[in-house]
Amino acid sequence: MSRVEQSTKLELERIVFIGRTFKEYLDMFSLSNEDLEGKKILDCPAGACSFTAIGNQSGLDVTACDIAYYHQGEDLKNKGLQDVEHAMEHMEKAKGNYVWDYFKNVEDLRTHRLSALKDCANDMRDNEERYVPVTLPSLPFEDAEFDILLSAHFLFMYSDRLDYQFHITTINELLRVTKEEIRIFPLVDLEGKRYEHLDKLISYLADNGCTVEEVHVPYEFQAKANSMLKIKKG
Repeated sequence: MSRVEQSTKLELERIVFIGRTFKEYLDMFSLSNEDLEGKKILDCPAGACSFTAIGNQSGLDVTACDIAYYHQGEDLKNKGLQDVEHAMEHMEKAKGNYVWDYFKNVEDLRTHRLSALKDCANDMRDNEERYVPVTLPSLPFEDAEFDILLSAHFLFMYSDRLDYQFHITTINELLRVTKEEIRIFPLVDLEGKRYEHLDKLISYLADNGCTVEEVHVPYEFQAKANSMLKIKKG
């Protein structure tokens, strides 16, 4: 194996390629199909979610972007299968940290995660142009290219390794490519604690002309992860 191949393999191993279903997205972001009709939508970062695949099949206009998409689709699918099984093993030991209303049990959760991965992998194969490789906090899109941007399970969740300045820079970039609004879910870190700089960030956005609202949503799996941030451009 060459040094480049070794480096690529190592980078892929660092990626966790797990995603949510289209239905989960609607609930996480308190949306309906009707809310999204006629809108140009960006899912960032999208991972192995099926929102782009099912959304476009339903007549929506959705683009996905993620650092994972620098890798080949088949490699990502195989990594995703490994990641789902690893996550389910962990889930058996950590059931108490989750709310088991949305999913019946670990096996039901596995079914949803595998379904999302399958739909995503198939769509990546058939519609590669929808899946854009990016490295945040920079996006290769035009100003106001999208009407609405959805961002799940990245910002706020990894506040132990992504500092406040990264959050500000990234959200400003998300706002740059968005015409109307962005929605971010959830508002807690991996331990279920509200992002410690959230009030400071909300004040910053308000001072820069945005209307910001914390919205309770009809989705809670990780305990206390049941709200999103809706940011409307001024």
